[in-house]
Amino acid sequence: MAIASMIAWTIYVTFAGAVLLLLSPRAFARWIALLTAFAGLALGLIELVRTPIADLARFTTIVRVPWVLALGINYHLAIDGVSLTMVLVTGISAVSTVLFSWDVKERQNEFFFWLLLVVAGCYGVFLSADLFLFFAFYELVIVPKYFLIAVFGSTNKEYGAMKLTLYSFFGGMFVFVGILAAYVTAGTLDLNQLSQFQFSPQLQSWAFPALFLGFAVLAGIWPLHTWAPTGHAAAPTAGSMLLAGIVMKLGSYAGLRVAMNLFPQGFQMWGKWIVLLGVIGIVYAAAVALRQHDLKFVIGYSSVSHMGFVMFGLAAATALSVSGAVLQMFSHSVIAALLFAVAGRMIYRRTHTRELDVLAGMSLSRVLPFAAFTFVVASAASMGIPGFSGFAAEITILIGAWKTYPVAVWITGAGMVLVAAFTLRALKQSFFGEARSTVQLQDGRVALDPDWNEQQTITAAEKCGACLLMFATIAVGLYPKLLLDRIMPAVEAMRFLQ
Repeated sequence: MAIASMIAWTIYVTFAGAVLLLLSPRAFARWIALLTAFAGLALGLIELVRTPIADLARFTTIVRVPWVLALGINYHLAIDGVSLTMVLVTGISAVSTVLFSWDVKERQNEFFFWLLLVVAGCYGVFLSADLFLFFAFYELVIVPKYFLIAVFGSTNKEYGAMKLTLYSFFGGMFVFVGILAAYVTAGTLDLNQLSQFQFSPQLQSWAFPALFLGFAVLAGIWPLHTWAPTGHAAAPTAGSMLLAGIVMKLGSYAGLRVAMNLFPQGFQMWGKWIVLLGVIGIVYAAAVALRQHDLKFVIGYSSVSHMGFVMFGLAAATALSVSGAVLQMFSHSVIAALLFAVAGRMIYRRTHTRELDVLAGMSLSRVLPFAAFTFVVASAASMGIPGFSGFAAEITILIGAWKTYPVAVWITGAGMVLVAAFTLRALKQSFFGEARSTVQLQDGRVALDPDWNEQQTITAAEKCGACLLMFATIAVGLYPKLLLDRIMPAVEAMRFLQ
């Protein structure tokens, strides 16, 4: 029991680090943040190594303390293979995000405080086994996210932050209704008890879409995806990395753990519509990304496209496709964080532009070889080239979905061609454009920009962050069994498959 309960400390350590940041002098801020993030990752890795695979098949309680007795609310945390995978990726994202924010100059303590709050809230969501606690953590993430973007962001930051917050609360409203319905009907908030409870088909027919859509807003499901690209473009680099890396996963994880698990019959009624939305999302977002001029918008839309895969995998409802969807959540977290890190930190910091046409004239691959290398790896992973985690996840989803939705798999295949097209276009224009020496100011701007000379090389912190993410995508790509062995049994134990 002592071993199993260590994972709960990810939440406490991260909250403690956030509080400590408010009290500590500025010189220590980034080190405290890094140590805190690293502790979370270490706890996740220890859990991965020490827990026998058989123990991760059920959603096993770690901590259970009565909290609000009158309403039957417990402080109840539990873990299974799916949760563990998400906790791990939260740790990886957190460490790399802190490393890429190493040079944040103004209001450093505050910046890392908000950043760690987001991370702590995400750990909380992934480990909660009580619906109220789950919802509390889920809503808790929204507030620091707003401040990260509105205070520290760039392009249109107030608009981006407000849009994201309003969308999140809009989704939260539906979620709250769904949670109330489940609680009033079953008389308990315990996720394990609720997943055994037989809800009436009438209730399921409306409670499932309310819950699932409420969560899917945060996962960037198509028609409710428009907050994602604007939010990503407005956010500071760390904000985009966290947003694409873990916050979007809260939605898809919650859809699986809460909506699909509690209301399996409702899911059977609505599943094919979710498949439709997922597939439209994959193809539509990829087509839109092809037309974008701002590098961050391209990556923002690619996130929506990749989250379409997650939705498709979840809704296809075979053990394989759902496990693939969880693996895709892991994979996309790492890849999107890497792409945003290159676009926002390595490129934008040094050139002060994200316009692809302008970058094309700079021939950056000569000036920033490491950034070019990282972007090539991230692009390859994003396109789903074998050997990277994206391929492992997408192939698992497609093989799993083939039995139930063969037509959707064909359409998705076309979507993957578009993904390759816009990724290669972004890669070529940002790093391998022809250096132009025309009358335009652009190529001169590089030399004249004071920041350029002071920060020409990629810093050690950026290299460490990039290498951690590249290692994660390649390791899972070459040996997906490491995670799939833990995800599959946990998925098979869920009720909607039977």
